[in-house]
Order: sequence, then structure tokens, then C-alpha cells
Amino acid sequence: MAVPVVDADVIAGWIGGWLWPFARIGMMLLVMPVFGGRLVPRRVRILLAALVTLLVVPLLPPAPAIEPLSPGGLLILGQQLLIGAAMGLVLQVVFSALVVGGQLVGMSMGLGFAMMVDPQNGINVPVISQYYVTLASLLFLALDGHLMLFSMLAESFRTLPVAPLGLGAEDLRRLALWGGQMFVGGVLVGLPVVAALLLANLTFGVITRAAPQLNIFAVGFPATLALGFAVILFALPALLPEFQRMLDDAFGFLALLTGGGRG
Repeated sequence: MAVPVVDADVIAGWIGGWLWPFARIGMMLLVMPVFGGRLVPRRVRILLAALVTLLVVPLLPPAPAIEPLSPGGLLILGQQLLIGAAMGLVLQVVFSALVVGGQLVGMSMGLGFAMMVDPQNGINVPVISQYYVTLASLLFLALDGHLMLFSMLAESFRTLPVAPLGLGAEDLRRLALWGGQMFVGGVLVGLPVVAALLLANLTFGVITRAAPQLNIFAVGFPATLALGFAVILFALPALLPEFQRMLDDAFGFLALLTGGGRG
């Protein structure tokens, strides 16, 4: 009885057809906020990447018949890792903008010394930044941002298919320039509190000139702290539209980066 012979190109295409999409999806989950945080175990992320790959691969065109361990296969693997990292980094900039905004607010309130470990990134950030990041994570899930991201991920395999050519030099330049949105968003998030505290400090300066015997440090610090928390509370309704705007800009940039927004 003859033993059926399986072509090596067929095996290579089958392995590549699962390996390369898994690399793009897994790298995006590793870099993106919320799911890429340290609170999510690695096994959960790997399982989620495998599940998404299982759902996406049947919808994709046949993968190139290239040996995965050949130079061409490694080039494709590198491109998929780069695309996934870029997609996760775009959203990470939005959350980093909230960290920057929290740092501005914390320094203005006198809470720059109050640090705590950010469980998402594993670094020390001001408590105000941690508050903004936690709130943004809940808003991201409530607004179905994760579903929109997975939808764009599946669409990226059509607009930017698995191939040796992926993101070019112009795309990487756009990605680097997108990092500037972290500072723009941080200023817009922290501007209401910083502006209110600036006026308060100017007021304390006038009071000090009018009454030099007043111990402004004993009065100013608790007053500034209380005013900062009050302004944060009243500015919370404006945080949602600003966060939505940053998310819309991020998804629009993702569409442009992966080819969905190109003519």
C-alpha cells in the first residue's frame, strides 16, 4: 500500500498561514493597553491571540508558499511583528497622554511626590495619572474600543496582507510623528486643573504681598490640594468627549497606517 506523500510546500504554506497571522495578533495584544498590561497573565494573552487567530485565518487569502525558517519567511515574520507592534503602539499613545496629563495635574497640586506602581506598565506614576488610566481603561471597554480594534485588525489582513513588504519608511515616519499626540492629549486633559491652580497660585502670591506675616505654605498647600480635587471632579464630564476624540484620531490613524484609509 502506497504511503501518500505530502508536498513540503503545502506544509510550509499551512504553517505560515497560521504562524504569521498569530505573530501579528500576538504582538498587538502584547503592546496594546488594557490587554497588554501586566495584570493580564501571559497565558491568557497567548490563549486570546490563538483564539483570534483561529477566527481570522479562515477569512484570509492563502499565505505565500515560503518556508517559515527561510530568509524570506523570517522577513515576513518580522513584518508581521512590526505591524502588530505599530497597531498596539498607536493606542498606547492615547493612554500615555492620560499619564502625561496626570503628571501635569499632580505637579500643579503638589502631589508630584505621591507615586504608585502602574499595574499596566509596571512603572511608578503619580496617583492622579493612575486614576486617569484606570478610568480610561473602563471607558475603553465601555465604548467597545477593543471590538473596534479587533475589527480593524481583521481588516488589516486585507489592506496590508501577509507579504515580505509591509510597513515602509513613510509609515514609520508617520508612526514616530504620531507619538507627539501623547503630549498634545496630555496638555488638553490636564489644562482645566492646571489653569485653575495657576489662578489660585497667583491669588496666593497677591495675598502674600498684602500680608507678609501670613504663613502661605501652611495655608496654600491644603487649599491648592482641595481646589485641585474639586476641579478634577467638575472636569470629569469633559474627559469623556476628549478621550473619545483621541480614540477616534487613533483609529483614523490606524486605518491610514494599515492601508484602510489610503486612496
